[in-house]
Amino acid sequence: MLTGMTVFPSLVLTQHNLFGADRQMFPPCARFEQVQDGGSGFFHQLLVLRWRTQHVSLHVQIMFRIVMKRILDNWKSYRHRFVPWIALNLRKNERTIRQVTERSKDRLVSDEVVSETLLRLFRALLRNDVAHQGEVLRLLPASTQTRYLSPETTEGPDIGEPKGEHRPIETMLLTVGFCIERKPSSLPFAGTGVFVTRGFVHKGTTVAMYPGTIYQAYEPILFQSIRNPFVFRCIDRVLIDGNDKGISKIVYRSCSGRDRLGPFSLSDITWLTANTKNPLAVGQYVNNCSNERAANVCYQEYDVPEAFPLELRQYLPNVNYRHETQRPLRCVVLVALRDICPGEELFSNYFTIVH
Repeated sequence: MLTGMTVFPSLVLTQHNLFGADRQMFPPCARFEQVQDGGSGFFHQLLVLRWRTQHVSLHVQIMFRIVMKRILDNWKSYRHRFVPWIALNLRKNERTIRQVTERSKDRLVSDEVVSETLLRLFRALLRNDVAHQGEVLRLLPASTQTRYLSPETTEGPDIGEPKGEHRPIETMLLTVGFCIERKPSSLPFAGTGVFVTRGFVHKGTTVAMYPGTIYQAYEPILFQSIRNPFVFRCIDRVLIDGNDKGISKIVYRSCSGRDRLGPFSLSDITWLTANTKNPLAVGQYVNNCSNERAANVCYQEYDVPEAFPLELRQYLPNVNYRHETQRPLRCVVLVALRDICPGEELFSNYFTIVH
C-alpha cells in the first residue's frame, strides 16, 4: 500500500502536466472543474485523454478518406498503363479494343491523304491571318507570297464565301467542311470531350491532332508522367505528352522556343491556351469509347515529311524533346472510321492490338 501511495502521486503529476497542455483543446461546453482530490483529478484526466483519443481517431479517419480519394483519382489516370489491369479488363470490354492484323494496316488512310488535309487547312489559316504574317511572308519566294496574298478565297468548300478575316474555327468549317470543339462529355464522369459542332465529317477524314512534346523511347519522361493521363504511346514506343498544364506545359514551351528559326516558328504553342490557332489540336481530349458508345475515330501515326512548307509548320502542335533527334517529326492524327454528323461526340479506342 505504501508503494502504491508512492507511485500514485507521481502518476497524477504526470497526467496533470498533460492536462495543462490539453485543456485548451477541450471544448468550453465540456470543460470540468479540476478537482483538488488526487483520485478525482486522475479520473478527470482519463476523460480528457479519452476525448483526445476520439478526436485524433476522427482526424485520422478524415485524413484516411482524403488519401484514399487521391489514390483512387490517380489510379483512374494510371490504370490504362498498368499491364495487369489491362490484361484483366480487355476481355470485359472487347468493343473498346481496335484490332489490326499487322502494323501496316494500322493506317486507315495514307500519309499523303493526311498531308493534303493539313496543308489545305494550314494554308487557309495563314491566308486568313496574313495581316500578322508580314515577317514570315517577306522571307518567302515571290511565287509563294503571291499564293497567300492573292485575293482568291481559300481552297476547298469555301469558294464563293464572303472575303474577310475569320476565327480559326470558322476557317476550318469553310475549308474542310466541319469544325470540332471541346465541351463537357456526354459520358458520365468523363470530363471534357470533343464534338463535331457544325458540318459533316466523311469517313477517312482527318478530324483532329494529338498535340504535345515527342519523346523517343530512350528519352526521360518520368517527372512529366507523374499524375499525367495524357501520355500517348505509339506502336514504336515513341511517347507524346499531351498535357497542357504543369511541367509538361513548361517543357513544351521551352522546346518550341528553342527550335524557332528567326521569324519562323516550327510548332504551335497556342494549343496550351484556350484560343488555339490550329482548331485540330484538341485530340488529347477525345474520350475512350465504351461498350455502349462505339469508336467513330481512330489514332494514326503520321511522320511529317521533310518537304512540309516551312511557313506552315507554325500550325503543327508537336515538338521534339531533343533538337538533335534524327528522324521526322512524329504526329498523331485522328481519322474518322465512319461518317460523323454534327452534334456527335468523338470516341476513340485507347487500345490497339496488332496481331
